[in-house]
Amino acid sequence: MKIFNLKLMKSLEREHLQKLDDLILNSTSEELKKIQEIDFQTQLEGLSLYDVYVDSSSIVNQCAKKSFR
Repeated sequence: MKIFNLKLMKSLEREHLQKLDDLILNSTSEELKKIQEIDFQTQLEGLSLYDVYVDSSSIVNQCAKKSFR
């Protein structure tokens, strides 16, 4: 019986994650505060910072939902 499916990270996903890591690690304290604010807001929207960083369409979808409420 198979309990779970093993999902391996694709090389493109790994590259995106590395870019986000580099962005955070090389940020100034002011930039880190902005990143933290963005992370907090994305979590309130049910998204992750990584998803928003990689896929800007998630931001567009969230903005569209808000404007139609």
